[in-house]
Amino acid sequence: MSRGRVRHWYPDGVRGFEGPPGTVIPRYIGNSKREWRIGETTDDTERTMAVARAILQQQAVDHTAIGRELLACVKCVHPGIQSLWEFHQAGDPGRVADRHDGCGAAIRVAPVGILYRSGRLSDLVAGARQASISTHGGPLAIASAAAVAAAVSAAIDGRPASEILEIAEQAAALAETQQSGTRNIADAVRAAWSDLNRSPLLSADGLAAGHFPASPLTIVPLAIALGVALPSADAAMLLAANTGGDSDSVASIAAAILGARCPETVNEGWYSVVEAVNGHDLATLARDLVRLRR
Repeated sequence: MSRGRVRHWYPDGVRGFEGPPGTVIPRYIGNSKREWRIGETTDDTERTMAVARAILQQQAVDHTAIGRELLACVKCVHPGIQSLWEFHQAGDPGRVADRHDGCGAAIRVAPVGILYRSGRLSDLVAGARQASISTHGGPLAIASAAAVAAAVSAAIDGRPASEILEIAEQAAALAETQQSGTRNIADAVRAAWSDLNRSPLLSADGLAAGHFPASPLTIVPLAIALGVALPSADAAMLLAANTGGDSDSVASIAAAILGARCPETVNEGWYSVVEAVNGHDLATLARDLVRLRR
């Protein structure tokens, strides 16, 4: 959705749950693919939980185990999202994709960052690849996933923002050069952060004008930059939602980093609504993963 469409549907901006939790979002009423509800989690959360369950089962990151869990996911499985559609049509948990550079892998790799400490860069990169290749095999997708896993891990370890950024860049560069000899994602992450760092006040209009998240080279770099530059998880989610584009992916990734960096900024009221609507018990899943951290 464009920034203009966000303003059309939410003239006062997105400020939280815009309506009664559990009811259909007005613009999705009658949608043939899915009538998304207020407070309902998207495929980002569904597939992140799938990766987490697979890791807990195997106590390692194994792409076939992840594939089995991903095949049980049902959200956004339609021909409009080719990476997911092809995987589900094949029905093979051991499938290895050789293309697709979208951010669908990056949004689900936070559990890899929980499993491995930030000093284990090679394991983070290898784990990100294992979590990606069921659906995404392109170098930009795997580099993006590696960057997110590394950033989450570094944030959990209490590293300062500058080091989180540096480790994310290193992971992206290692993953991408291994596959294609390029480092486009690492450079895009640094460029996004440098630009945001020069801005005294971040706004949805400014982000939409300069970093509209609509491609592999803008979505994850913007999300990581926000996760490093902002002091609050809920502020990052609101800013992403009001910017438009692939806002749920940006919000998901930025909040994953900030939830680890600044856990006190996770909005408990919002989380309670999400649990009431979805019944995920995310806190238990996270605690079980933390016990495996190594």
